[in-house]
Amino acid sequence: MQKNFIAGTWEKMRAFSPAVIVTGGKMIFVAGHGGQVDDTGKSLAGDFDAQTRQTFRNIEKTLKEAGAGLKDLVTMTVFITDSRYGNQFTDIRREIFKENFPASALITCDGLARTDMLVEVQGIAMIA
Repeated sequence: MQKNFIAGTWEKMRAFSPAVIVTGGKMIFVAGHGGQVDDTGKSLAGDFDAQTRQTFRNIEKTLKEAGAGLKDLVTMTVFITDSRYGNQFTDIRREIFKENFPASALITCDGLARTDMLVEVQGIAMIA
């Protein structure tokens, strides 16, 4: 399997690729994940950064079960409940992926499945 990341221009500053080209491999469709509680069950209500990091940990656990990891995400759709969280999300995504960012959409919505959720991420991963 081969992945080619189109770097774009301004998109790299926002920690996403405008396109990712994948040849061969298997697709893993990742349902929406949130992170409103940590691994011990402690509430993360009101803490966007902690919820975002927990969301990525939860996605990573799911991908591991499927034989993949975060590096295998080629696209993600991100839902946040307040557009003021956009830059924070970008900073955390840059911290997690470093480079070769997945393609992405960032959508602000009025609410998610639970009232204490501030972020939800779904995506598609590709593995050989």
